[in-house]
Amino acid sequence: MLSGQPIVILRDNVDVTSGMEAQRSNIMACKAIAGAVRTTLGPRGMDKMLVSPSGDVVLTNDGATILHELSVEHPAAKMVIAVAEAQDDEVGDGTTTATIFIGALMEEAENLLKKGIHPTIIAKGYNLAMVKALEVLNENSITAGPDNKDMLMKVAETAITGKSIESMKDSVTEIIVDAVLSVAQTEDGKTTVDEDDVRIKTIVGDSLDEAELISGFLIDKTRCDTGMPKKVENAVVALLSQPLEIKKTETKSKIKITSAEQVEAFSEREKENLKAIAEKIKASGANVVLCQKGIADAVQYYLSHDKILAIQDVPEKDMKAFARALGATIVNTPGDLEEGVLGNAALVEELKDIKATKFTGCKNGKTVSILIKGSNQIFVDELERAVYDAVRVVMDAVEDGKFVVGAGAIDTEICIRLSEYAPTVGGRIQLAIEAFSKIFETIPNTLAENSGHDSIDVLVDLKAAHSAGEKYAGLNVFTGKVQDMYKEGVIEPMRVKRQAIQSAAETASLLIRVDDMMVSKSAAQMAREH
Repeated sequence: MLSGQPIVILRDNVDVTSGMEAQRSNIMACKAIAGAVRTTLGPRGMDKMLVSPSGDVVLTNDGATILHELSVEHPAAKMVIAVAEAQDDEVGDGTTTATIFIGALMEEAENLLKKGIHPTIIAKGYNLAMVKALEVLNENSITAGPDNKDMLMKVAETAITGKSIESMKDSVTEIIVDAVLSVAQTEDGKTTVDEDDVRIKTIVGDSLDEAELISGFLIDKTRCDTGMPKKVENAVVALLSQPLEIKKTETKSKIKITSAEQVEAFSEREKENLKAIAEKIKASGANVVLCQKGIADAVQYYLSHDKILAIQDVPEKDMKAFARALGATIVNTPGDLEEGVLGNAALVEELKDIKATKFTGCKNGKTVSILIKGSNQIFVDELERAVYDAVRVVMDAVEDGKFVVGAGAIDTEICIRLSEYAPTVGGRIQLAIEAFSKIFETIPNTLAENSGHDSIDVLVDLKAAHSAGEKYAGLNVFTGKVQDMYKEGVIEPMRVKRQAIQSAAETASLLIRVDDMMVSKSAAQMAREH
């Protein structure tokens, strides 16, 4: 106020939330998102049914999928979802763990703020605790090379347990490990795996007990004309991005035809142009054609006559994967086909039972496909998510060669070690570190609750076991007993846990320090409110 006149800094469409109210709003949003996925954690976690406005149903216990499908408005909630999606992109698993960690960190921060501890002190304590937690994580990791197939099998089994695909765990686990190992490459003592080299294909079929590893590429499309060959050996593959048909003119044009001869000449000219397209493909030496767009009926006829297998309307993502696997280059028109742009495969074959075409013996022999079947589309989608998670964690394990014991074992160990570390720092920061240590109790607590066991008894038993030096002691969710989970084979890649701790700590530290929220509203939102 100046001389009785108000000074307007912000427009009417900006909603301002300040001080403790802003902090409380962010804390509640993070806790709500964590609460939405908490019950899905572990082998006995529950599923969520998500129904879109169009009526599409998604049935899953995959944290990343649940959060991705949620429509949230709160900016802090959007940040949590962004963290979960980044976790999924980076390591392929652990999204629920990361989300639970953020919710727990914000809840602990709420208690510290009530005690009068400044947000920057909390953020500093969280950062110190994160560094120490990652150090403890590394110290307690188990090292094993990519040739240790037994360890990789345990990693895949742990990722699959509790998912809908668990019923076919025995058959699919080995397929997943074999798929990843077959595409792994070692250079200068470092093993790397390209995610694009392992493709997952699902088909709605009669049985869900079938899973197959295909050394090559599988596309759920078949030849566009029944006269084309079903099988082509020593395939030379052309990849085309433009439609194989007569292009329409960009401007409106009219042709005045006054006689039957002109109609016939016009039609004949069109046939010649379409035949020329097929002849150019044949002249290039290609005997298989993959087209991203449509193929005219006449071109299909001529290709069929020349015993060339053609597939139309191939998705762009598949075209790029084909180019990589076959050692080919995607070109615009048949006129661009020349030596050096064509790909090669030992065999291209249309499958009998299902609508799909298989490419094997590809020029880049590192491409493999995992084919799984399900009884309906909703189930098939969940199978794909489960296999994807398992493939990604095996990739992480192969690349890093470092593992940790799951079932709350590593979490309890970090919790105890951080509690011991906090007094060595002292001051108010000590309280923030102690608060950080408590978030690791949420994982065994949640596993116990989701399994129908008493979380307090489980936590007491776990801490007693770890204090006695049993660093692999974890919760057997099926019996409710604390056991050596390394012997039980509950193994996870260290990378998944490291990413979850790091992203949760950094996100919580950012949100804690927010004391003003200025949300701009659109004209439509303003109109609805008035």
